[in-house]
Amino acid sequence: MFRAVLLRRMSTQLLPLLAPVIFTKTETGFPDRQVEKYPYYNLTVKVLRARNIHGTDLLSKADCYVQLQLPTASPITYRTRVIDSSSNPEWNETFQYRIHEPVKNVLHLTLFDEDVYVNEDLTDIVFDVEGMKPGQTMKNTFQLNPEAQEGLDVEFYLEKSSDPPTEVLTNGVLVAHPCLRLQGVVHKDKKSKLSEKGSCQVKLSVPGSCEKQLYAPCRLESDQDFRTPFVFHVDKEMCPELQVELEQTINVLQDEITFDQEKQSVLLGQGIVPVKSLPVGQEVDITVPLGEGQNLDVCVKADESTWDLDVRLSFDLCEEERKFVDKRKKMVSQALMKTLKLKEAPGKDEVPVVAVLGSGGGIRALTSLYGSLSGLQQLSLLDSTMYLCGLSGSTWCMSRLYKDTDWSSKDLQGAISDARDKVSGSKEGAFSSNQLKYYFHELGSIKNEGRKVSFTDLWGLIVEYFLFQKEDLSKLSDQQKAVSRAQNPYPIYAGLGVKHNFGSYEFAEWCEFTPYEVGFCKYGAFVRTEDFDSEFFMGHLVRKHPEPRICYLMGMWGSAFAGSLDDIYLQMVGSELGFLESLKDVIKVIDDGQQFRSQDKAQLKTRQIIPEGPVLHIFHDFFKSRITSWGTFNFMKGLYLHKDYVKNWNFLAWKGTHLDAFPNQLTPMEDSLSLVDGGFCINSPFPLVLQPERDVDVILSFDYSWGSPFEVLRLTQKYCDERHIPFPQIILSEEDVKKPKECYMFMDDKNPKVPIVLHFPLVNDTFQKYKAPGVERKSEDEKSFGDFVIQRKDSPYRTLNFTYEPYDFDRLVEVTRYNVLNNKTIFLKALNLALSRRKLKKGNEL
Repeated sequence: MFRAVLLRRMSTQLLPLLAPVIFTKTETGFPDRQVEKYPYYNLTVKVLRARNIHGTDLLSKADCYVQLQLPTASPITYRTRVIDSSSNPEWNETFQYRIHEPVKNVLHLTLFDEDVYVNEDLTDIVFDVEGMKPGQTMKNTFQLNPEAQEGLDVEFYLEKSSDPPTEVLTNGVLVAHPCLRLQGVVHKDKKSKLSEKGSCQVKLSVPGSCEKQLYAPCRLESDQDFRTPFVFHVDKEMCPELQVELEQTINVLQDEITFDQEKQSVLLGQGIVPVKSLPVGQEVDITVPLGEGQNLDVCVKADESTWDLDVRLSFDLCEEERKFVDKRKKMVSQALMKTLKLKEAPGKDEVPVVAVLGSGGGIRALTSLYGSLSGLQQLSLLDSTMYLCGLSGSTWCMSRLYKDTDWSSKDLQGAISDARDKVSGSKEGAFSSNQLKYYFHELGSIKNEGRKVSFTDLWGLIVEYFLFQKEDLSKLSDQQKAVSRAQNPYPIYAGLGVKHNFGSYEFAEWCEFTPYEVGFCKYGAFVRTEDFDSEFFMGHLVRKHPEPRICYLMGMWGSAFAGSLDDIYLQMVGSELGFLESLKDVIKVIDDGQQFRSQDKAQLKTRQIIPEGPVLHIFHDFFKSRITSWGTFNFMKGLYLHKDYVKNWNFLAWKGTHLDAFPNQLTPMEDSLSLVDGGFCINSPFPLVLQPERDVDVILSFDYSWGSPFEVLRLTQKYCDERHIPFPQIILSEEDVKKPKECYMFMDDKNPKVPIVLHFPLVNDTFQKYKAPGVERKSEDEKSFGDFVIQRKDSPYRTLNFTYEPYDFDRLVEVTRYNVLNNKTIFLKALNLALSRRKLKKGNEL
């Protein structure tokens, strides 16, 4: 793990040395976050011609045009003119961009065949402009179909801009530009000829801004001056402009019989204010001509932000977690001395970091985690645990536990008894008339706050009733009290960021929730938990919303209904819908016709995307789309991918067809986040504790999955192999697969940096014969209590069963508690080994 941390640190710290275009470098308090200054370049793209193009219309030749998108340089989508009925269209049209050196600038060139009904996307070229040499014209021939000799000729020219270099803040993966806040009012110009226009509205917009556009009604015939306030947050580097339009709304008769009318807007005039022309920090009055003697007055002030961002751009642990670890290690040291019967307490650097993982599994996981934690408590091992990380149903157990600020130091039997009452209680009240009114009232409040309401929100309220049978006003940030003295393990809750039309097995990004922060380790981007679900732009909090109650998070963390049809089929059958593979876009790495570009490893290869067609696209989306994912504002909105982001071990951009190789489609470029249950990827939150900054030595994996007891290990090993994360090899015998044991220990004897993994499948093995380790069952009641099969067709522990009989609840708690108690020797062996590794590591460092 130390190697992974070192490589990450080196990649960020050596970046200024490897890029001579950096003029200054300023420390920010984080070792992997720097303020750096980079120059601009002017990029000229000339679309020349296409050759041998075969359109989709069998009766005529293609009517082609080319669309250009470079969202890191301009929010505007450009396009050429249409060349009618030609297999060899020629445009010779030029487009200009100003690009910034630190950003990964990837141009999308899309060839369309214009049609009366649908403009058919024939092909899409994804071209990384990095590696082009300034002052040298590059003529690229993109080979679209070598066999048919189809091609697209494009000419590029790059030159250094006269604009002065600008500072950015970066962690090596994300880049933040300075943000401008435009605030002002629009009002009537007394000299303007507007009085006869009647009732109108002012439309204000800034392309690429956070707010996009706003409308305000005004009555121009009135003597009173209307004053329309506005606020826009913009990226000055995009060279934006404030667009002012005056529109008049008229009624148009749609049906002469019924006299139905439709409102249409007529543009009376428009004008622009270049944002670049505004002096920063100074209020100015500008008269905006709209044409034909019409004017509007604009009073505007532009303020530039500082580098004191509200989004933390760093891969290091947050300050609160670092303080927690320091405090907790002192407690763990004392606990280890007693548990392992040591002569003296280990030093701070010798204390092994232990993480407990709870898998998904609905109420089965909630119930089982109580038993596992109770077993750890009886062995005095809970005090040796640094992290408690949960996914799906395990998060429900954790959410209940952390309402008590000292839960781990109390006998868990009281918490277990309360959970039994809730799990075994009737759920009919969840759909009573009063409860339904409560749901609609709460969902209405969410909508009024400006957030999109989904089925997952309703599911969260239902889960709230299932687990508490009353309104729970607690929030995740309230759990700060439960870790402020390091009195309990540090809780980490897992979610997944997904894409609308991608299966979670194809693309998913782990999102972690803690009492202090919510964020994506992949991007090194985190926000305070109190600010989650608020609106951010370019790293700044622009609109504060209330922190969501934890019940809504529980609905998202444990929503079995947030999968696509393909996801659900995968969970039920064990494989995805094979025929969907044939409906996907075809992605190919192609020759871009330019052999003289640099061979920098961060430069993405040119790719061609051949779409499946509009009809098949609809069919594909039907099976891939998630209509119930939990949507929230994207706190990374307005941030860009760094030009060297692909060098970070979290990204799989080396797989040319993986979404990581398409930076314009990654999460920072989205307006909102789509979050789902982490179980749709790996049904255990291994990725969150395998972050090298957490430096975990021992992982206690409690798997409550329904089905294969080793699937989470197989998927985790694949995840780690792709990212070069240290993880032990999972080698199992046929007997293990057929009849799993209570506990398995996986480690690498030759590599002490690989964590020790103790894996506990959900099995009822020796518990059938023993009621406690070494104590056999004697009476018929005792034997009957232990004689049951957890996974059977008529099992009460099926994932979609939310009510257990008290007897069944107790059985599941007891078997998971027993499985821990019966493997005390393995626990002690793992702790002793981790302790000796830590001491050896400390000695080597000295």
